[in-house]
Amino acid sequence: MSGQGRSAETAPDVAVEAAGPAATTGRRAVLRRLAADLRGALRRSVADRLGALRSWSARRRGPLVDTAVVLTYLAVAGYVTSGLWRHRDRMTYASNDMMLFEWMLARAARAVTHLENPFYSTALNAPDGINLMANTSVLGLGVPLTPVTLLAGSQASYLLAVVLSLAGTATAWYLFLSRRIVDSRLGAAVAGLFCGFAPGMISQATGHLHMIAQFLVPAILAVVFDPRTDRVIRRGVLLGVLVGYQVFLGEEVLAFLVLACGLFTVGYAVSAPGTARRLAPAFLGRLGVGAGVGVVLLAYPLWFQFFGPGHYRGLPFDPRAYPLDLASFTAASRQSITGHDTVPGMLSPNLTEENSFFGLALIVLCAVVAIWQWRRPLVRALVLCVLVFSALSLGEEVRLNGELLDLPGPYRLVSGAPLIDLAVPARFPLICVPALAILLALSFDRVFRHTANPSAAPGGAADACGAGDACGAADAGAVDGGAAPGGAVPARGPGRAGGRVPVRLLWTGAVIAVLLPVAPTPLRTKPVWPVPEFVASGEWRSYVPPGRTLVAVPPTRGSEATAGMYWSARTGLAFTAPGGYFIGPTGPDDPQARWGAPDRPTAVLLDRVAATGEVPPIGEAERRQAIEDLRHWRAAIVVQGGLHRGVPVRETLDQLLGPGRDISGAWVWDVRALVG
Repeated sequence: MSGQGRSAETAPDVAVEAAGPAATTGRRAVLRRLAADLRGALRRSVADRLGALRSWSARRRGPLVDTAVVLTYLAVAGYVTSGLWRHRDRMTYASNDMMLFEWMLARAARAVTHLENPFYSTALNAPDGINLMANTSVLGLGVPLTPVTLLAGSQASYLLAVVLSLAGTATAWYLFLSRRIVDSRLGAAVAGLFCGFAPGMISQATGHLHMIAQFLVPAILAVVFDPRTDRVIRRGVLLGVLVGYQVFLGEEVLAFLVLACGLFTVGYAVSAPGTARRLAPAFLGRLGVGAGVGVVLLAYPLWFQFFGPGHYRGLPFDPRAYPLDLASFTAASRQSITGHDTVPGMLSPNLTEENSFFGLALIVLCAVVAIWQWRRPLVRALVLCVLVFSALSLGEEVRLNGELLDLPGPYRLVSGAPLIDLAVPARFPLICVPALAILLALSFDRVFRHTANPSAAPGGAADACGAGDACGAADAGAVDGGAAPGGAVPARGPGRAGGRVPVRLLWTGAVIAVLLPVAPTPLRTKPVWPVPEFVASGEWRSYVPPGRTLVAVPPTRGSEATAGMYWSARTGLAFTAPGGYFIGPTGPDDPQARWGAPDRPTAVLLDRVAATGEVPPIGEAERRQAIEDLRHWRAAIVVQGGLHRGVPVRETLDQLLGPGRDISGAWVWDVRALVG
């Protein structure tokens, strides 16, 4: 019993001893789990705090980054126009166009200060006047710039308009891309830079102010393709207002925008039919409301344009005569840092229409991005737009390096379609500029997102569903990407300095290397004759009574600007002059469009002398015709300023009107007694 008792007494101890190791192991496992939970909670807490800190820092940095980007754009625009700012006695090579837009800006300022009809003016083309709505009057720039025009003159106002148009277009695309399409502000900034300063934009900046004022285009796109389906009426009204304002900046840009949106919509709907069906009611509703608002706002201006005094039909030139060469897409434009004069002259209609000239490297890079991101409906629709509008720019017959190929151009198939029939084929690549820029922005966004979260699926979360309809909303306008699900901060593995940053640097360097050859140079300029002191000082006023005109020589020059238009702009439309550089009807009974005023025999005679330097025989018939033409123009004085062949012109006028007088740097013929 004593043995049994001892066994009974020691049994609990043996059980405890036997159970000890297991209990200890269990306690340790619990402690490890607790420690792991604590570490996880601590990491999550730190990650949340770091995420909040990064979010706060990003919010603080955001405005600073935006400001830096905008200042960069303004600096580049200032650099592009620097030759004109520093040399005020010069104009761009397209001096006719610069004179035109200076006059339009001066006319807008006068309409504001004198409460005149902004759509019509008799200050030029006396006595008939000009339908300004039917010409590129850029009232959307001229009216806001009125204080600048009044204080600093039409030249400063024009240069500021060019700077604001280029930098404003770049800024608008940057804001649109960074808020709606991509997370990478660097990608959006580079894309915006290309949108504002691509070779085509610099080429148009040589003289076509209405073509570079594109800063409302991204805003219109943001409303048209808004993925949100609420507030249809409010957004439709906003769309109508934006479209209405774009009409007063440039109707041609709006026409291109309509064509691009239509083709993009078709391409996107085919690629993502489910998303298209879901967004269609709101999309069509916004368009309907916008169209209604636009009709109300533009009813009178458009009536005046098409039926008011000085309206015309058609164009004074054949748009089909302005195609691009196929080789222009891989060449360098004259106003890029790698460009030269020889090749571009063969590949484009003129200096102002070098709208492609993207360079082979950029085309290859964008093709790589398109193949890489092909599953995305957005990319497919963009590629469709690039291919179609590039093909249309080749015209009815394809040329390669100046030689006609035995290949008809796609433009031949649609040249009679509305909108397209009035568009210059060489300008279609301007639609390709933002499409290529968006591809660049998407590439930055994908590279930066993937390197920030290498554990994600290849190509990022959007690529994982890029072929499906669920991602269509993001492509239609919402930001494609962002934080990981649930707001968690993406995992950041080791090797940041050695793995991910170099990828970003390499891609950024590759894009810079591709874009650098097409970087712009300052706009090319040429000297112009100054405004004669007789005109600039107002000394002419003592010779020109109310209702009479100052006739500059040559008075009308068809498709070229006249000295009278130039002097009028620089003096704030101080006097009325005949002729000018505009589009008007061929005659009172013939609405067919033509350049400038209908020809008068004396104007044709003086223009021929100025061009050839040869003085023709002058008889009584020529003198009687001169007096008749001066009466038609209601002339008080005839003024000759600087001309390359000024002596023959002066001798011709002396024979027609009698001896002139040299007054304050101008030759003046007082014809009041002759005209009566």
